[in-house]
Amino acid sequence: MVFNDFASAWLGLLLAGCLIAFILGFIANKTHFCTMGAVSDWVNLNHTGRMRSWLLAIAVTLAGVTTLEYFGITNFNTTYPPYRNGQLIWAENILGGILFGIGMTLAGGCGNKCLVRLGAGNLKSLLVFLLIGVIAYFMLNPFPNSDQTLYSLLFYPWLHPLALNLGASQDLGALVADEAHTDGMRLILGSLIAIILLFIVVLSADFRSSKDFALGGLGVGLCVLAAWYASSQIKLDVDGQIYSLSQYYAEWDLLAESDSGKPASSAPLSTQSFTFINPIGQSIAYLASGLQAKLLTFGILACLGVILGSLTWALISRSFKFEWFASIGDFFNHLIGATLMGLGGVLAMGCTIGQGITGVSTLALGSILTLTSIIFASALTMKIQFYRMMYEREANFFKALSSSLVDLKLLPESMRRLKKV
Repeated sequence: MVFNDFASAWLGLLLAGCLIAFILGFIANKTHFCTMGAVSDWVNLNHTGRMRSWLLAIAVTLAGVTTLEYFGITNFNTTYPPYRNGQLIWAENILGGILFGIGMTLAGGCGNKCLVRLGAGNLKSLLVFLLIGVIAYFMLNPFPNSDQTLYSLLFYPWLHPLALNLGASQDLGALVADEAHTDGMRLILGSLIAIILLFIVVLSADFRSSKDFALGGLGVGLCVLAAWYASSQIKLDVDGQIYSLSQYYAEWDLLAESDSGKPASSAPLSTQSFTFINPIGQSIAYLASGLQAKLLTFGILACLGVILGSLTWALISRSFKFEWFASIGDFFNHLIGATLMGLGGVLAMGCTIGQGITGVSTLALGSILTLTSIIFASALTMKIQFYRMMYEREANFFKALSSSLVDLKLLPESMRRLKKV
């Protein structure tokens, strides 16, 4: 997709993000594609259909990304966010993933699920959206009349020094092979992991019990892959010279006649796919600015697209329904959950979609750490909630915690403090 002027190319990027996200939101609502739901089915019902649908999405995107890269169609070394950055922020990936996993469990779903539920009429998700947005924005941007962000105040001094320098890239292919054979190794590893995941998926009776599991995994995976492809292929032709959007932005003073129509930042013009926590923060900034066009990003339009896609399915299926908080406890759970998701999603550089599918598809080690941490924290939180609900006064937090860790096979049976229900 080659355009003759920047405005048309930028509009193409925004519309591509919105259209593909519309399909994503439609599919996610129809098939109940949800990480928290997948973890809940596994932990509470011992049913792994939705979890395997998630694995299918990862397999599809991973195979597609490594193939595109091997044939030189798309470069994933300079993406937004920079998944393959040579600095492995492992402590931030793990802590952020844990905070996000706890938060999405308390708030009833991840960032993508918040948008899907909002489109279906869930007003609780409006509070979650606003709070995630404010927290995410101030994690990356300074408070008024200050040079301090939430990240610099709460996390940078003690977490950033723990980062490891892994060289040019932190993806598995670059870590295993030398520079000359990196792309080939990425294809081999990506294909191998995708095949293993596909075997795990299709051999499961739980997965085969519903066509929606296949549709959800395949559809979401293809949407993430399509966004990667579309954002990388939008180019400008300037007097026979081909530029990417970010390259044009870097030479704006030389190529453009004026600053009219110039976006606020170059980073959101890079190759990218879906992630939702930082874009929700960008959405809040865009609304607060009075809808300044220069603040529009692929991520903002993706958030809008998911909401509209979910709304469309809700209207078609007649499932649109306004929902509000069931109790004051429900309100505070969503309040705390949204706060933790805003903090954790930015800290870990992504959410269940952003790191769990989009990031993992680049084979980034940080993305794998984040996804593992999110799933662990969500499963543990659900276990603790279950024990405290079943045993009420007898189940203090520490008894519920130790028993939950035993259930997850992370502690020996001798450390169980509550009888398994």
